[in-house]
Amino acid sequence: SRWPYNFSGGVWIPDPDEVWRSAELTKDYKEGDTSLQLRLEDETIREYPIDVQSNQLPFLRNPDILVGENDLTALSYLHEPAVLHNLKVRFLESNHIYTYCGIVLVAINPYEQLPIYGQDVIYAYSGQNMGDMDPHIFAVAEEAYKQMARDEKNQSIIVSGESGAGKTVSAKYAMRYFATVGGSASDTNIEEKVLASSPIMEAIGNAKTTRNDNSSRFGKYIQIGFDKRYHIIGANMRTYLLEKSRVVFQADDERNYHIFYQLCAAASLPEFKELALTCAEDFFYTSQGRDTCIEGVDDAEDFEKTRQAFTLLGVRESHQISIFKIIASILHLGNVEIQAERDGDSCSISPQDEHLNSFCRLLGVEHSQMEHWLCHRKLVTTSETYVKTMSLQQVVNARNALAKHIYAQLFGWIVEHINKALHTPLKQHSFIGVLDIYGFETFEVNSFEQFCINYANEKLQQQFNSHVFKLEQEEYMKEQIPWTLIDFYDNQPCIDLIEAKLGILDLLDEECKVPKGTDQNWAQKLYDRHSGSQHFQKPRMSNTAFIVVHFADKVSVSVGSSKRSCFPLVADLFHDDKDSVPATTASGKGSSSKINIRSARPPLKVSNKEHKKTVGHQVSLWQEIVKILNLYTPLNEFEERVTVAFIRTIQAQLQERNDPQQLLLDFKHMFPVLFPFNPSSLTMDSIHIPAYLNLEFLNEV
Repeated sequence: SRWPYNFSGGVWIPDPDEVWRSAELTKDYKEGDTSLQLRLEDETIREYPIDVQSNQLPFLRNPDILVGENDLTALSYLHEPAVLHNLKVRFLESNHIYTYCGIVLVAINPYEQLPIYGQDVIYAYSGQNMGDMDPHIFAVAEEAYKQMARDEKNQSIIVSGESGAGKTVSAKYAMRYFATVGGSASDTNIEEKVLASSPIMEAIGNAKTTRNDNSSRFGKYIQIGFDKRYHIIGANMRTYLLEKSRVVFQADDERNYHIFYQLCAAASLPEFKELALTCAEDFFYTSQGRDTCIEGVDDAEDFEKTRQAFTLLGVRESHQISIFKIIASILHLGNVEIQAERDGDSCSISPQDEHLNSFCRLLGVEHSQMEHWLCHRKLVTTSETYVKTMSLQQVVNARNALAKHIYAQLFGWIVEHINKALHTPLKQHSFIGVLDIYGFETFEVNSFEQFCINYANEKLQQQFNSHVFKLEQEEYMKEQIPWTLIDFYDNQPCIDLIEAKLGILDLLDEECKVPKGTDQNWAQKLYDRHSGSQHFQKPRMSNTAFIVVHFADKVSVSVGSSKRSCFPLVADLFHDDKDSVPATTASGKGSSSKINIRSARPPLKVSNKEHKKTVGHQVSLWQEIVKILNLYTPLNEFEERVTVAFIRTIQAQLQERNDPQQLLLDFKHMFPVLFPFNPSSLTMDSIHIPAYLNLEFLNEV
């Protein structure tokens, strides 16, 4: 409480409009005073009350000479108003969008193109130390590249932030830097292929939201491989949590994935005549957000870039046509008119429905079969098989689930093909990974996808806290170095609410297994179980929603949006097929004339130890990946470095030998050594790495 408040001191006080306002003390503060006499920047005099019991004093302002520093750690006082003010001054007065905070680069999205990413800028940062140049994404990329070469250790760059912060663009510039400074040694043009993957992934995985015109609706981890001379030899991409619901639903002022609008913009081209497409406004799956255009974006021009990228990655013209046929078929499926019968329990589709005709023709499936099975479901018992009708809502749900599944399968096939194009037979010496996963977000209506996104961000925030605060402070305490502990937010209780036993995901799995499980029952179980949690709240006016108090904000999740599909038609289509390819060829030959409701292959018996593919298990893949990353990260990264205690021990032994005085080591510059350390209690014997995670690059040590 004895803070150095004096006559000339400046402070920050909360403000409902500006968040924080600057003020000067007009009278010395003495311990025990119940208020402060302040003068605001507009010369207004204000008396600021102080709670004597808690003695919560306002934040101190930094000296003017420090304001605008390019590294936040250089500030005398590092707190929220100081950070925001420093970033504001750099952005508005100096036009700097980048600022360091130690090893972390803070970036402000200017929402415009800046001339600071050219080849000349890349070469200017190449070979330079991080602190010698102005803060820049290229400086972070150069540091990763340099440490990989110098320390011979794999590196990763994590790009995080809220939705619309500019993560995808930052990741793209980091990849461009590596492609330039680590260009391939041969004529394979692998670096061009790495960059060519961006327009494709943006077309099929990005969309306009209310917060961002080019928002990534999936997470990706790109691993760029280098040889012994640190030239790029290949790359590999893993994707997470594709927002499938966007295929069939968009909120106001939002769009479906860019590729749908790009294809509609090119519908008049002769080669796409058979797709039977018109403008995006004519299709239900692309018009729910009302405005189908983005200001300053030419969908036809972007589509040409997408096609060029496919060609550069070796996707044949016939395969490209197949991809576009599948995308067009999804649009036609969304326009199929379903008519409810008078009894209310059955539906029908007109045999003359032009959109169903186009759907069947593009995918090469039999019209009568498709017409029948969209409106019926099959019940199989031990002795008999029944075919039952479905209500209008059931048919619409089943149709939407089919559209989402087709798109997800196509998305996976394209990612797999990109990886094949980027694969190299050469031995990889080292790699740099770039993680770009969509940031924390909250909308007016938050679906199960937003819940998964924010859960992933909670895990990322925990990783950040662990490495930036927790581990370093533990090292200071272990070495008995005088240190005032920084009180950082521990989000483990929120993570436990989601993933622990009888947590949100566990109760969701349980409700999915109940024969007549409902959204309302799941919500009630959550209310009963977690009403006492500080991270869980029940909305006052709803019995079908819940609120999760995340590290960034409160988010209300509608449970109706996370309903599983209970239709056998859809359930049977959702089978794992590792050899999946686009469902149609350019000529349509060889296509199945029947809709196979069951897989042609007998189902494999699954061990009881294997997880069933429940909703919660699918989401927990992110949790498994984080666990595995932790396994291959020392419990304390300082344990594999020369510690202060080790240096002191050697110094003491040298002093006993009466050797001449000498500089033993520079404490400030630690360097990696092979020295015994206590490994994590988590071992390979206690963790199972499933094959489907594709983590073969990890080796047990």
